[in-house]
Amino acid sequence: MDTPGWGRWTGAGFGWMVDGGSRVMRSPPSPPQLLLVRDTFTSAFVKNLVVVVVWLLLTYINCSLVVTFFRHQTFYEDPRYILFTHMVINDGVQLTVTISLFVLSYAVYKINVSFCCFFILLAVFTTRNTPISLAGMAIERYVAICQPLRYAQVCTVRRTYVAIGLMWFLCAAPDITDLFVTLATEPLSFFHESVFCLRSNVFKDPALASKRQAFDIIYFSGVFLTLVFTYLKVLFAARALSSHRASAQKARNTILLHGAQLAMCLLSYISPSVETMLHIIFPGHVLEIRYANYLIVYILPRFLSPIVYGVRDAKFRRYLRMYLVCYRCGGADKKVSSLTENES
Repeated sequence: MDTPGWGRWTGAGFGWMVDGGSRVMRSPPSPPQLLLVRDTFTSAFVKNLVVVVVWLLLTYINCSLVVTFFRHQTFYEDPRYILFTHMVINDGVQLTVTISLFVLSYAVYKINVSFCCFFILLAVFTTRNTPISLAGMAIERYVAICQPLRYAQVCTVRRTYVAIGLMWFLCAAPDITDLFVTLATEPLSFFHESVFCLRSNVFKDPALASKRQAFDIIYFSGVFLTLVFTYLKVLFAARALSSHRASAQKARNTILLHGAQLAMCLLSYISPSVETMLHIIFPGHVLEIRYANYLIVYILPRFLSPIVYGVRDAKFRRYLRMYLVCYRCGGADKKVSSLTENES
């Protein structure tokens, strides 16, 4: 995954390089000439303002969800909500890293290679973690609906945290080798240089790109098959069990939303091809296309996680509303404790 929002595009006859708020065009027939075109101050200010405001809004929502989770034992002893909160935290970290890189591309343009490696790897780990988390959450719903008698044995709190640790291992193991290869092939002085923070600028070995594509195909194929399998199983269970049809129907809709999230995750891998076509159709709007791609591919999907549980789940919604609406008036703890007593 390249740093969202920036990259390199080469079209027939001309070479374009889009880096943050600047654009370089090289015309091959004539002697080498570089024409640097940057966003105007107003355009750059508006783009960064929109991104930062969206980040603040999502951070507030995610923090409210996380605080609600940790303040109530009924949530942090439930594997379903543990997995959900893990994905919310993961999305929050991913969004913070990518937006930091976006703002830095306008503010300082180049950063130290060592810091860039850290940011890139953290963004890659959290981006890859999202679809794997979706698969884990779908499996949890499958066990709850299709094997309810075994749910308490299979989905324990301890096993849930072990599963989360395994998710992070699967996300980090393939990509941490990029760092080891770079340490082995690049001189030590390279890590003291300053570069524009793109994955291709710090992890230069061409074999690493092929390895990333292979692992991406494996990961997304596995997650896709998992979602299809769990959806069909829950669908059949909803038809067979009339007494639990409502809960099975809700679980089926939840898995469908996971599928929508996975489809949005896939956008980050097809977006370069889409950008190439849009650049050909609209050659004078390269920066605008790149910015729109960043908003749609990397920010918009982060709104779905709070919707899946924070809004749709009635139990979580009651507690969340308590702290968003009633906490400032005081007495929220009394209402929450009475709500807990009623549920028990």
